[in-house]
Amino acid sequence: MIKKGTAAELNVVVFENRDQLGQYAAEAVAEKINELLKSQQSVNIIFAAAASQNEFLATLIKLDVDWTRVNAFHMDEYIGLARGAKQHFSHFLSEKIFDRVPFANVFCLDGSASDTKAECERYEALLLKYPTDITCMGIGENTHLAFNDPYIADFNEDRLVKVVELAVESRQQQVNEDCFDTLDQVPEFAYTLSVPALLKAKYIYSMVPGSSKAQAVFYTLNDDISEKYPSTILRTLPNAYLLLDQDSFELVETEAEISPVLFD
Repeated sequence: MIKKGTAAELNVVVFENRDQLGQYAAEAVAEKINELLKSQQSVNIIFAAAASQNEFLATLIKLDVDWTRVNAFHMDEYIGLARGAKQHFSHFLSEKIFDRVPFANVFCLDGSASDTKAECERYEALLLKYPTDITCMGIGENTHLAFNDPYIADFNEDRLVKVVELAVESRQQQVNEDCFDTLDQVPEFAYTLSVPALLKAKYIYSMVPGSSKAQAVFYTLNDDISEKYPSTILRTLPNAYLLLDQDSFELVETEAEISPVLFD
């Protein structure tokens, strides 16, 4: 750990590299799961499927947690990809964690469902039945949370799950991260949990390493809180932790004189 502080209500921690970030995040989440299990029968967690989560997930599955008392969700899924396509976020999470530890339940969005409205309602009912304790997330290159892209995001909507048309920037990010070869291969529509659905959690851990996220982190910590940059909403949450490495923090550090982060 290099620095620890706050930006408004948001807890901000900066690490030397993404390996340290992933280790810290995994230990923090595992500790929180175990703490919650002392006072409740089960814990419900939403996971993100992205390269930013790799180190965190690789460490988390090795830690001492009673996964048989944990229910797992994910936060978004493409619509229109062939069933079983490796680019499905459920496939990513199955490889990284869903098939690696013995969860009580794993609830996945079905990107191949024929009735998208019914699928939104099905998943929303599950989220209501199993209220979220922990959200493990990232931030998109354009500051999206899940697939709540700028201006599409709604901080006050009452839906928990919805269908969205993806911003070009979000689709290009999937190419940048080598999930697809070209932009035209990336689906144009997806399911996403809404911003309120993600932030209903008792605790939120946002892992955001890498220089490709530096501009998004700068906006997150410096811009006005609005749907223009959806991740700015994190600054209103004392139960949220933004975990960065030197690369993702570099623009904030460069503009330190205007940074709202107050470090210990």
